[in-house]
Amino acid sequence: MTNLHQTIKEQIIVALRAKDTIRLDTLRGLYALIMNEMLSAKPPIKGEFFPDDKVLALIKRSAKQRKDSIEQFTAGHRKDLVSKEEAELEILEAFLPKLMSPKEVKAVVKAHVDRLKSAGNFDPKAAGKLTGAIMKELAGKADGAVVKSAIDELLK
Repeated sequence: MTNLHQTIKEQIIVALRAKDTIRLDTLRGLYALIMNEMLSAKPPIKGEFFPDDKVLALIKRSAKQRKDSIEQFTAGHRKDLVSKEEAELEILEAFLPKLMSPKEVKAVVKAHVDRLKSAGNFDPKAAGKLTGAIMKELAGKADGAVVKSAIDELLK
């Protein structure tokens, strides 16, 4: 089984051979980010591959930066930069696990609320605790904004 770090390294070679400059630049930037994290780790990791959970965290961070950039460039009417950032975001999202749909998240939230109501522990004012418990359960599987909107919708 190949590790995510190794897969990214192999994809750089594929992008280089295909002369896909956007993909190549995105993957090289991601690879440099991984290598910087490996070197800044205490003690530095040498010659090994970075663990998948840490690589996923770096990919998520990069994807979030791209989303923020898209938002800023859209506000600044820079369509040329928006399209570049969207292409890079698409490349990064290919490495991320598929997130749950809003409908699936809403079902999980509803199950939690129903369980709390049946136990008699439900307090609509304790949405923060509910959000924390659900986010812990859905860590890496659902977007936090989707979870929050589902909770807000059900607690109205």
